[in-house]
Amino acid sequence: MPLVAHNALPSFERLRGEGNRILSPERARLQDIRALHIGFLNMMPDSALAATERQFFRLVGSSNPISQFYIHPFTLDQIPRGEEAQRHIDQYYEPLSSVMENGLDALIITGANVTRPNIAEEIFWEPLCEVIDWADKHVASTLCSCLTTHAVLQARHNIRRKGLKKKRWGVYQHDVVQKNHPLVQDINTRVIVPHSRFNEVTEEQFTDAGLHVLISGEEPGVQLAVSADGFKTVFFQGHPEYDSISLMKEYKREVGEFINGSIIDYPPIPQHYFDKHSKALFDEYKDRVRHSLEKSQVAPAFPEYLVAQRLPNTWHDSAEALIGNWIGLVYQITHRDRTRQFMEGVDQDDPLGWLAGDVSRLT
Repeated sequence: MPLVAHNALPSFERLRGEGNRILSPERARLQDIRALHIGFLNMMPDSALAATERQFFRLVGSSNPISQFYIHPFTLDQIPRGEEAQRHIDQYYEPLSSVMENGLDALIITGANVTRPNIAEEIFWEPLCEVIDWADKHVASTLCSCLTTHAVLQARHNIRRKGLKKKRWGVYQHDVVQKNHPLVQDINTRVIVPHSRFNEVTEEQFTDAGLHVLISGEEPGVQLAVSADGFKTVFFQGHPEYDSISLMKEYKREVGEFINGSIIDYPPIPQHYFDKHSKALFDEYKDRVRHSLEKSQVAPAFPEYLVAQRLPNTWHDSAEALIGNWIGLVYQITHRDRTRQFMEGVDQDDPLGWLAGDVSRLT
């Protein structure tokens, strides 16, 4: 790790309680190590705001045992918030103007909830485009998660994502298809990643736009790709940051929507996620829910406490290794002055030297 708790954000204390190493600013200053400053644009809805913080903070913090990471959370003012979430943002998040003025070494942008088929009609579209345009000129590398991947591809390449016949959610197997890229060096060639989405950008769409697909799977499709220059933008379609219980929490939410009548059909369980015992338990629970609704009775409580301890996490190690590679590469090409994108001698059109076949300077 370690993360530097440079403000009173509750996620730092929560992660410290889990056993993660969190440095105070005073302790960090005693270590003769150049810190990295990573922006974190959190566009998730109120209910997932803090959980998404912890997931990405944990992943970044566990990716490297030496480097210090100052993570600067911010959001977009255009995204409507409830009172509690807005208080959290006002107290702990930084203004976008401050982030841009002080500069960043790297940037992570989360997904977001959408309400329209065309992302360009969403309320956050224009301010998000401003952020990604700024990052392209000022940040060494930007990591885009799920919905943001689709938004960036539409904004920059006029690629429109395609609707899936049914929701793709579960835990899926992928293969590393570009083994010579520094981002995927020394990670498992077979990679497990959770997905949760109704849309996709296909491998053909990525490659037709001149982008490089690094990790993909026959069932889930593309998981990891990079921009034409090889590094300045990193695209995820899945959710390697997810906790073990994240998909179960989503399933619980969708079952709740069925119970309250928001959706008509009982939701299917996430694929390749629950073991046989848990599947049987949820099948029984589904029957009990339907019976209670037929009798106009209160539905039984979702049995998450019977399942939570049985959920394996088969993806965190690969995710940690990948983020560790990303952080290491950023460290090697970014400038000590974080208002400058790259150190001297770095080719903006091929920052890693990967396209030219010359990555020796990074080792």
